Amino acid sequence: MSTSITLTRPDDWHLHLRDGAVLQAVLPETARHFARAIVMPNLVPPVVTGAQAAAYRDRILAALPDGMAFEPLMTLYLTEDTDPDDVAAAHASGLVKAVKLYPAGATTNSASGVRDFDKVRGVLERMAEIGLTLCMHGEVTDHEIDIFDREAVFIDRVLDPLRRDVPGLRMVMEHITTSSAVDYVRAAERNLAATITTHHLVINRNNILVGGIRPHYYCLPVAKRESHRLALVDAATSGDARFFLGTDSAPHVDAAKETGCGCAGCFTATNTMSILAEVFDREGALDRLEGFTSLHGPDYYGLPRNGDTITLTKGDAVTYPDKIASGDGPVTVFDPGMALHWRVA
Repeated sequence: MSTSITLTRPDDWHLHLRDGAVLQAVLPETARHFARAIVMPNLVPPVVTGAQAAAYRDRILAALPDGMAFEPLMTLYLTEDTDPDDVAAAHASGLVKAVKLYPAGATTNSASGVRDFDKVRGVLERMAEIGLTLCMHGEVTDHEIDIFDREAVFIDRVLDPLRRDVPGLRMVMEHITTSSAVDYVRAAERNLAATITTHHLVINRNNILVGGIRPHYYCLPVAKRESHRLALVDAATSGDARFFLGTDSAPHVDAAKETGCGCAGCFTATNTMSILAEVFDREGALDRLEGFTSLHGPDYYGLPRNGDTITLTKGDAVTYPDKIASGDGPVTVFDPGMALHWRVA
């Protein structure tokens, strides 16, 4: 039985850092274990231009504590007014590694997202030409579509037609939550990968609703049935290089979560590596943890793998703080609902 495992230092291919006081509080929780992260652009106002992405990167680096090494990989928020030339210039400079598609109204701070996909066709075609990745929040937002069906409908209505229309476009379907998404990615021969979050490997919709509403498990896409969670675990632990870690760690202060209309998001940066080691260990797949956390992502994005390592050891149960303090209020750390025995040494 393994009691120690050394991995290439991991990356997070989907991360929310917010801004201001919350950024200051949560950035060290990611930088402690992760070398790089794809940083989401859904601030208020959103990060739409290369100049805005450069300014946000500078604020992130300024918030990084002394002695910590971390590289933010910047993204642009796709709107119907996005300038293809600005996108291409930001990519050519090395600043921007992806563009983020939010269907309008899909999740936190997505009001500026896309409603008419014909209006972004020129941007997507330019991205295909220059090899820039499109990261997608894969849900439709039609009110008549049940919230538990929105990912599957997105595949049929948006993703599949888009892949046919712009076949050279590299895409990542982010934070997948269903067996339908797992099957779709597995059927793709090229230019499609998917990220899987920590929390979707652990919780199903019962965890949110049974015995009372638990707002700190509420996220978008919302957790689905247990059969879908098991499909995600199977994909993550399979060794298939098309699946890799994107935590979607999404901090909100407690006052914004524990309210009549609470924000969506689970803050998992603090304990993600312990949770993942536990999940992979239970599946007898510790030898595949490095691929999921450290290798598949940079390989898909065409970036070098990290040169340093981290070591996890197994022993007595490890605990983490319940909350992280910020100048705007406390942020609750995700509770996996199970004992954790793996810790980063």
